[in-house]
Amino acid sequence: MPVILTIILLIPAAAAASYFCYRLAFSVPKQSREALFEMPDTEQYAPYSAESRQMISDALEIPYKEAVVTSYDGLRLFGKCYIASAEAPWLIMLHGYRSGAERDFCGGLKFGIDSGFNVLLVDQRAHGKSEGKCLTFGIKERYDCLTWTNYVISQAGGSCKIALYGMSMGAATVLMAAGSGLPKNVACIVADCGYTSPKAIIKKVIREMHYPVFPTYALVRLGGMLFGGFDIEEYSAVQAMEKCDIPVLFIHGDDDRFVPCDMGRENHRHCRAEGKKLLIVPNAGHGMSYMSDKRAYLGTVSEFLKSALET
Repeated sequence: MPVILTIILLIPAAAAASYFCYRLAFSVPKQSREALFEMPDTEQYAPYSAESRQMISDALEIPYKEAVVTSYDGLRLFGKCYIASAEAPWLIMLHGYRSGAERDFCGGLKFGIDSGFNVLLVDQRAHGKSEGKCLTFGIKERYDCLTWTNYVISQAGGSCKIALYGMSMGAATVLMAAGSGLPKNVACIVADCGYTSPKAIIKKVIREMHYPVFPTYALVRLGGMLFGGFDIEEYSAVQAMEKCDIPVLFIHGDDDRFVPCDMGRENHRHCRAEGKKLLIVPNAGHGMSYMSDKRAYLGTVSEFLKSALET
């Protein structure tokens, strides 16, 4: 009887704890327009704060055409299209964890437009104007990426060329999408500071928060299963790269204190595609490679996209 009673008491306690972990890891707080201008108050971001704010402001003022799709699980997903011409190739841009498209791509959007691309900025599920009760570290988002890819093909025609471009969680998303049967229209991928797997990055954050990995990680995983309907161990960027056959440009700052640079190197190492490239930006923090060395960043991205899209 004591054993049975203990089990009965532990079940609701575990459920409550897993719900707390689920909310902590996977929920997305409501963001105002002003929140997009907020940058982390750290030594790595401070030197670029004023410039970033201005770039975000400029990005928000660029006219766009609304795009709406329905995800495989019935969510209304929102995006913004910036059209150059009917014949131009497309950049589909996916932002990072609890972030926004204009914040993560305040430089990338201008680059894409100035380079003559059609650009689609995506609000990831549960972010911005897209529906969803939680993010999933790329597990479900990789299918959203495929949905957006098919949307572009339906709008631009079967001969259009597409480059997927992700930042942080968005980078992990586009890498995972590469293992999910992308259309041949996708010519290449740019992955800026993506992690190797949801499992690896979540365990890394748990350690940094000084929680015990066990049982915290188990409760986070259980919370995703019970309340989000997904398993964070279902897939990973590394798994996708082991069967990826399109060129990938991996970008990472060597002073990234959120997604370690070694994760970028590991993704690159596992990628089997010909034409894969790796750009390591010295002294750059998380998501700050563009700001740290615009010349190297834009030069490498431009050369990579030109080569992949003209093939």
